[in-house]
Amino acid sequence: MFNLGRRGFIALIGGLAAWPVAARAQAGKLPTIGFLGTTTASAWGPWAAAFVQRLRELGWIEGRNLAIEYRWADGRTGRFAEIAAEFVRLKVDVILAGGSAAVEAKQATAVIPIVFVLGDPVATGLVASLARPGGNVT
Repeated sequence: MFNLGRRGFIALIGGLAAWPVAARAQAGKLPTIGFLGTTTASAWGPWAAAFVQRLRELGWIEGRNLAIEYRWADGRTGRFAEIAAEFVRLKVDVILAGGSAAVEAKQATAVIPIVFVLGDPVATGLVASLARPGGNVT
């Protein structure tokens, strides 16, 4: 499993700035990120704060031109699939998931883009290969 560390996590967030224009253009609905935290809000606090700060630096401001739906699995892996399914029902524009939660998100949707922040994407089956990942996971 690789660990991106705080800098890697923040750099990965920059990829959200390239989000499809169609997602931004939905009338009356702010583009929405489904943030699937694998543990607790307090444990993910520094990561969530860095995430929101980097989005702000890129011009994405929560409540103004972006919505974030936070869900916390509280360390219960059984909740990953439930939360991913909820994001699909909410029709979020992108799902941010840590570690094995991204695997559950991928099983819940083949349409909504999924950004994962930790883990080996090939070993977990998230992508076919690093050279040609395919699918909706980055």
